[in-house]
Amino acid sequence: MKVKWLAHAAFLITSDQGTRIITDPYEVGGGLSYASIDEAADIVTVSHDHADHNNAAAVRESPQVVKGAGVKEVKGIPFKGIPTYHDESQGGQRGPNTIFCFTVDGMRLCHLGDLGHPPSKEQVSGIGEVDILFSPVGGFFTIGAPVAAQLCDSLKPKVVIPMHFKTAKCAYPIADVEDFLKGRSDVNRLDASEVEFTRENLPAATQTVVLKSAL
Repeated sequence: MKVKWLAHAAFLITSDQGTRIITDPYEVGGGLSYASIDEAADIVTVSHDHADHNNAAAVRESPQVVKGAGVKEVKGIPFKGIPTYHDESQGGQRGPNTIFCFTVDGMRLCHLGDLGHPPSKEQVSGIGEVDILFSPVGGFFTIGAPVAAQLCDSLKPKVVIPMHFKTAKCAYPIADVEDFLKGRSDVNRLDASEVEFTRENLPAATQTVVLKSAL
């Protein structure tokens, strides 16, 4: 399985069989100056209906869009949507958010979207076992470094890939990735936007993989 960080919370995940999933495709503008997404995919997941996460129209080849809570299977891949919120006021400020858990090539992936609060025990239990966790770490609109670190301790993923943090192309009032990386013992900063994983080669303890945005 290949994982490519397009930018922000958007990843292109390609299975060994060639099935392509894009998470939370963004619209350029409003503080985001990344290049436009120009990728094809079979499936798009949308955690919530904000323009920096729901631009499924930008993805080529008419992908099937997965939104909302519940269990569904698309192109042989099982998806589980767990209802959460975009803030600490039960959605009163920024509305709902969906965490998506799905399995690709025998590995369980979890994309937190714009999770804005520490998840409850029930929500953590609903997530279950995680091999690769995509977590926002920038704070302000989402959980920040401390809560993200606590969640990693609870879920114990094999790999955590930070997302939704400040970069030269993101002008949001959020933190960069460095606060999250402080104190983490196994950090792999790649000079690339893409990384490949196999179930057999996943690390035994949590490794943080920092990718460069492709766009």
